[in-house]
Amino acid sequence: MSVTVSATLAVNEALAEKERQGLPVLPLGFGEAGLPVHPEMRDALAMGGDRNEYGPVAGTRELRTAAAGYWERRGLPTDPDLVVSGPGSKPLLYGLLLSIGGDVAVAAPSWVSYAAQARLAGNQPLLIPTAPAQGGVPQPDLLATSVNAARAEGRDVRSVIVTLPDNPTGTVASPGTMRRLAEVARELDLVIISDEIYRDLVHDPATPLTSPAEFAPERTVVSTGLSKSLALGGWRIGVARLPDSDVGHQLRDSLLGVVSEIWSSPAAPIQQAATYAFDEPSELVDHIARSRRLHGIVSGAVTDRFVAAGAMVVPPQAAFYLYPDFESWRGRLATDRGVTTGPELTALLLEEYGMGVLPAAEFGEGEEALRMRVATSLLYGETEAQRYAALAADDPTALPWIRAHLDRLSEVLTDITTGVGRASLLSRARLN
Repeated sequence: MSVTVSATLAVNEALAEKERQGLPVLPLGFGEAGLPVHPEMRDALAMGGDRNEYGPVAGTRELRTAAAGYWERRGLPTDPDLVVSGPGSKPLLYGLLLSIGGDVAVAAPSWVSYAAQARLAGNQPLLIPTAPAQGGVPQPDLLATSVNAARAEGRDVRSVIVTLPDNPTGTVASPGTMRRLAEVARELDLVIISDEIYRDLVHDPATPLTSPAEFAPERTVVSTGLSKSLALGGWRIGVARLPDSDVGHQLRDSLLGVVSEIWSSPAAPIQQAATYAFDEPSELVDHIARSRRLHGIVSGAVTDRFVAAGAMVVPPQAAFYLYPDFESWRGRLATDRGVTTGPELTALLLEEYGMGVLPAAEFGEGEEALRMRVATSLLYGETEAQRYAALAADDPTALPWIRAHLDRLSEVLTDITTGVGRASLLSRARLN
């Protein structure tokens, strides 16, 4: 099987190369949380620096107990013995797919790695569209129809992945959608894998967020990590909550066997720091609240710039993503730029303007879709001082470096819709 670098990582590397060449960039492609490490987390990591033993495959008892408490405070009573940790939620998800086996139903659009991991596991993703403003969750009735049809063709579909809140759309599926999904999963005997790594980054506390584990506790696995809420992507730690049922206990045994052959156990110093984080001391709760506010303000401002340029955007509710649709530009793009597909549009934005975004095709949609995933969290600054200033500002969009990115975005969107960009590029080429 031929495997290429994940699209999110590839666009980040492409932008980094342009920066090394001294070219201006708009870093809107990579889902990095873009914030500094809290000093208390640095201290917690340092305190575990002398821990060099492998430790239990599932993770230390202290970490699993802290993670259980985290879920308990969110209405999900959890047995620490049914918590498994790993070096990031991403490898944990892959371990789960290997353990469950069979094909997996995946939302379209959805995070780029779900379908890729299914294929790496030797199975196939079953792509099912989402409903408007219900990102991350396959439409439940379409899920039922699609799984039944796939099984009639001989496919062995065993699970469904949902993302709550969603990447790439930044939306939060409604409790009604989650309830219906749980009903369908029970009818079809599907394991639900609920990726809730953005759960603590819902912009408005009044937005209802309901885990499928509340409606189908016997068959729902919940995963999370510290990469997004605490901007610790480089530390690589994640945890999974398995259901307290025959399904969950069997899955735990299988998962531990799989991961014992892949990573043995997560890094012990990181586990100690994660234990501190999942205990949720007040200083980290406050830090996450300020992060959540910053993500909401900046993603809202970026949304406004796209809307002003004529794009259709469902307002993001969580994290630092939006998913603009440029269908209204289709005729103009085809005539002025020869662009007829999403990948062609994002390639044009990258090569001509240094604007890194990802096409809908990377998230399970067709190449004809003129939609793209925009990530806003790398606009907060290039230095730790700038990022702390962004966290503290009453209006972070007024900070010079963030305002400059927003204004540059407006210039690019105006340029590409007026056809000026190509003429300007040709003029510069002649001058050189």
